[in-house]
Amino acid sequence: MEKDLSQYKEASTAISHLMETGEMEVNDPESNSLQQPLLKRDVTLSSIPLAMLGTKVSHIESLDYEIIENDLFKHDWRSRKKVEVLQYIFLKWTLAFLIGLLTGVIATLINLAIENIAGYKILAIDRLVKQQSYLTGFLYFTGANLVLTLVAAFLCVMFAPTAAGPGIPEIKAYLNGVDTPNMFGAPELIVKIFGSIGAVSAGLDLGKEGPLVHIGACIAALLGQGGPDSHRLKWRWLRYFNNDRDRRDLITCGAASGVCAAFRSPVGGVLFALEEVTTWWRSALLWRTFFSTAVVVVVLRVFIQYCTTHSCGLFGKGGLIMFDVSDVTVSYHTIDLLIVAVIGVIGGVLGSLYNYVLHKILRLYNIINAKGRLYKVLLSLSVSLFTSTCLYCLPFLSSCSPCDPSLPDSVCPTTGRTGNFKQFNCPPGYYNDLASLLHCTNDDAVRNIFSTSTPTEYHPLSLIIFFVLYCILGLFTFGISVPSGLFLPIILMGSAYGRLLGLVMGTYTKIDQGLFAVLGAAALMAGSMRMTVSLCVIFLELTNNLLLLPITMFVLLIAKTVGDSFNPSIYEIILHLKGLPFLEVHPEPWMRNLTVGELADAKEAVVTLNGVEKVARIVEVLSNTKHNGFPVIDQGIALRVGLPNTSTKLHGIILRSHLVAALRKKWFLTDNRKTEEWEVRQMFTSVDLAEKVGMTEALEVTKDEMEMYVDLHPLTNTTPYTVLESMSVAKALVLFRQVALRHLLIVPQYQGAEVPPVIGILTRQDLRAHNILNAFPYLAKPKSS
Repeated sequence: MEKDLSQYKEASTAISHLMETGEMEVNDPESNSLQQPLLKRDVTLSSIPLAMLGTKVSHIESLDYEIIENDLFKHDWRSRKKVEVLQYIFLKWTLAFLIGLLTGVIATLINLAIENIAGYKILAIDRLVKQQSYLTGFLYFTGANLVLTLVAAFLCVMFAPTAAGPGIPEIKAYLNGVDTPNMFGAPELIVKIFGSIGAVSAGLDLGKEGPLVHIGACIAALLGQGGPDSHRLKWRWLRYFNNDRDRRDLITCGAASGVCAAFRSPVGGVLFALEEVTTWWRSALLWRTFFSTAVVVVVLRVFIQYCTTHSCGLFGKGGLIMFDVSDVTVSYHTIDLLIVAVIGVIGGVLGSLYNYVLHKILRLYNIINAKGRLYKVLLSLSVSLFTSTCLYCLPFLSSCSPCDPSLPDSVCPTTGRTGNFKQFNCPPGYYNDLASLLHCTNDDAVRNIFSTSTPTEYHPLSLIIFFVLYCILGLFTFGISVPSGLFLPIILMGSAYGRLLGLVMGTYTKIDQGLFAVLGAAALMAGSMRMTVSLCVIFLELTNNLLLLPITMFVLLIAKTVGDSFNPSIYEIILHLKGLPFLEVHPEPWMRNLTVGELADAKEAVVTLNGVEKVARIVEVLSNTKHNGFPVIDQGIALRVGLPNTSTKLHGIILRSHLVAALRKKWFLTDNRKTEEWEVRQMFTSVDLAEKVGMTEALEVTKDEMEMYVDLHPLTNTTPYTVLESMSVAKALVLFRQVALRHLLIVPQYQGAEVPPVIGILTRQDLRAHNILNAFPYLAKPKSS
């Protein structure tokens, strides 16, 4: 996937035209054409951090998850009182509670809004169809869906372009160490909430599960920093969390809470965060994540009990996917395992095929979206119009079926909004099985097709139409400029082919057709998303039946194995399409044939600073480089008895943000000397250094100040991670990813008076396979002729 640079070329037609006509500045990193590959082909190892966010090329930086152990941090750690430690711990758990509480409340409100908006729309359509006002019903149905889609698309395009899509790939990248800008702000949260309501209510083939994960992450990020950037709370307690490390933990809790709110699956939410979105994990985070999901479940339970009193409008059993088969006895034999294996193989093949086709469509959508805001809105409206036409007209192709005499008249045909036996255009006593799946919300469609003890309810032709339709809609809906999730479309497709296979195999197995639908949905999700453990637990919590555990595990393992043999998961494909520098868990085999010293030779010379440096030199380095970390060197120091005075010492590494903070506070010295500890503490605290600083261009330094000095020793991280130049790139990549680093210093094997203490710095971009192969093309396997 990383070798395919054509994906960026195809997505840039409109932007390239603007550049040729002079309407776009080429030197602006925010305006670089997608026709230029994210990383240059050069004889040197390039590290241009560009990625595509919200159909806009953006400058990408890494996050500082590493603990910066400078003098200020050490003093703060030594002087911190037990009360302050308890305050910090208490606030961690308080924020975890608030994340779960707010995510649960917002998820419930989203469900209430969707069920009522879509419910009244569906009731009106049913009433018009019964009156045989077919054209009026079509116009009403299509018009309402177009208005709802327009609201969702307008909000995304005008206020928060990064709120489009599920947001899960960007969360994966953030927790991997990539700072994805404009992803967790207040505008994104608001647009995600109202955009999800509009898009799902419009009947589009998308779910609210992915957006709920993003909503949970936005809530966590805003709570951790005290609110939006323009209206942040400056409480002293909240300043403890003003760092990337704690913010990462909070966003992890938010992502798990979002999955829990979507499926009412607390353990599944925790495992989803562990398996799918996080790179770095520890036991303390496990407890807090589980606590957040437990709060979400309690909130959902309270609202569901309240809504049973008919105080929530049309919200009844709908709005939350819940397939309770706790009263169904699951029994299977050896022949059944063979059938389950077939479901898994089909799920793996279809999932990989879905990923492949969706990849091509997303590249096409990038070209359309690059033409401007109007094209994004028109694309969304076109998909909505096509969806509405199919959903309204296709049930007329299905024949009417008589109701089972054993069913009461209140059940068949269905008189309300939800139910398995929609009368639609049929006479009394008959129902339209395809209308039962298409003229309802997506949650109700899942519940209907998952229904058990209904072996003759759906005709094979209706299931085939349903499967083909949602395959087409699932491919063309994802990628438009509205908040959208992948979970529900894949569940609908998988359940359709699973139930269809259950009809075919009905005489050879005793497994219920509803359970076939569940297994088909699980298999297709594993084949596309390549998740196993979290999916297994989510489906077990949905079905409330532990007897499904063995066959669910079996089908998931087979589907994932088959899918992995064809292409990456759908989220990895989206990450590569966007150009986000995500570090994979496994290094390439050829990385063991290359050393980090060779990577250092392919890069530009490392830029170092002295322990006490001139202001002019610092300003020059900040202005002429894009580096975010600089080794600090002390020269002419005798480190040990017997060493010459010409020895050099690697004091550590200092971040660009800390240099900017020193210049901003005018922490200058008139002579070249080290400062005392009390002088530093008068000017800085460890919390001050965690603040996000502005651009270097905003600094004002006079000519006289240029000749002054800055003591960098107190601000320098004295315990950076270092590797010998002889270490293989594969080993360095594993270390870099597992410890969640931003900078990795390369030190020489040999020590001497003329040997520099550091010969290079490795960053995230340097360890990506695509970049390395550009600089070392001979490492790639030659293509067979």
